[in-house]
Amino acid sequence: MRDINKITYDIRGAAFKVHTALGPGLLESAYEACLCYELEQMGYKVERQVGLPLIYHSVKMSVGYRIDLLVNEVVIIEIKAVKALTPVDTAQILTYLKLSKKKIGLLMNFHEEHMRNGIKRYIL
Repeated sequence: MRDINKITYDIRGAAFKVHTALGPGLLESAYEACLCYELEQMGYKVERQVGLPLIYHSVKMSVGYRIDLLVNEVVIIEIKAVKALTPVDTAQILTYLKLSKKKIGLLMNFHEEHMRNGIKRYIL
């Protein structure tokens, strides 16, 4: 768990750095690319737009779910650039954690004035 805490701490720091440089108002894809760059510069393995299959009655469905960023194969990051997070955004990250069998997820809304208000951590 200590390693995961370090990873999520570093992810938060990278998000603050990106938000300070860019501010709110851009598309999610811009924040995703810049956050990926910052994390890779820190030495993390980052995968973008990772396919997430849905298994229904033992059948793999091709429905196109994608994890925005997967860091070191353990932390899911879901990026938003919206006026306010909704319960559906929370449900999305929790569902992605369940489907991927990962334990830690970060929901980040880069549209906040202060990034510290835009990061939520979820643990399953």
